[in-house]
Amino acid sequence: MNRLAAEGERQTPSLVARWRRGVAHAFRFVLDVALPPLCPSCRAPLGDGQGLCAACWAKLSFIEPPYCARLGIPFVYDPGPGLLSMEAIANPPSYDRARAAVRYDDVARALVHRFKYSDHLELAPMLGQWMARAGRELTREADALVPVPLHWRRLWARRFNQSAALALAVSRSTGVPVLGETLRRVRATPQQVGLDKSGRAQNVQGAFRVPPERKPDVAGRRLILIDDVLTSGATVEACARALLRAGAAHVDVLVFARVVAGARATI
Repeated sequence: MNRLAAEGERQTPSLVARWRRGVAHAFRFVLDVALPPLCPSCRAPLGDGQGLCAACWAKLSFIEPPYCARLGIPFVYDPGPGLLSMEAIANPPSYDRARAAVRYDDVARALVHRFKYSDHLELAPMLGQWMARAGRELTREADALVPVPLHWRRLWARRFNQSAALALAVSRSTGVPVLGETLRRVRATPQQVGLDKSGRAQNVQGAFRVPPERKPDVAGRRLILIDDVLTSGATVEACARALLRAGAAHVDVLVFARVVAGARATI
C-alpha cells in the first residue's frame, strides 16, 4: 500500500506537469492565431517565421573580424592579427577584452528598447545566442558570467535586470555559470543618457562593489561582464575595477551591441 502511494506521488507531478504544458501550448496556439508574430524591430508580420523580418535582418550589422583585439572595435580593413585601435592604445581599459554581437544601429536600438523598456523578455534567448557567438573566444576561457547590476530601486521599478536576463541566455548557450548578486550597485546613479564620456565616468565612480562575503566567488577567477549596450564604456570599466579589486584574475566584457564611431546614440 505504501509502495503504491509512493508511486502515485511520483506520477502526480508528471501528470500535472504534462497538463500544464498542454495548457501552455494551447494558450500559445490561440495567441498565434489571434495575434500573428511580429518582427520585434519594425513590428511587421512574420507569418510562420521567428526572429526578425527579412528587411530588418538585412539591416542588422553584426561585428565580425577584423576588429581591435582589446576593444572589439571593427576595422575598415584587416591590419593583421593582434593589432590594437588607437582608442585602446591611448586609453586602455581595466578589463582585458570587449566583444559585441552587433553595432548599435537603428535595428539594434529598436531591439534593445523593446527588450529593456517594454518587458519583452522573450527576446533574451535570441540576443543571448548572438552574444555567445560573438564571445566564443571569451567564454572558452571563462569561469563565470557576471551581469552588470541595477540599483535595487531601479530594479524594483523595471521589475527585471536586462543584463541578468542576457547572462542567463548566454549561460544556456555556453554552459558558463552566472554569478548573481556577486557584484552590486551600492549607489543609485542618474541615467547615463545625455552625459558625455567624462560625465558618464564620474556618474558611476564608486557605484559598484563586491561585498566581503562574496569575494571568494571572484578571487582568482576569469570573469565576463554581461551588459546590453556598450557606449562610452564607463559602466563596464567601473564594474571591472570593482571585480579586480575583489581579486578577480581577469575580466572581459560581452555585450549585445556597441556604439561604433560617430555620435553617441541615446540609450
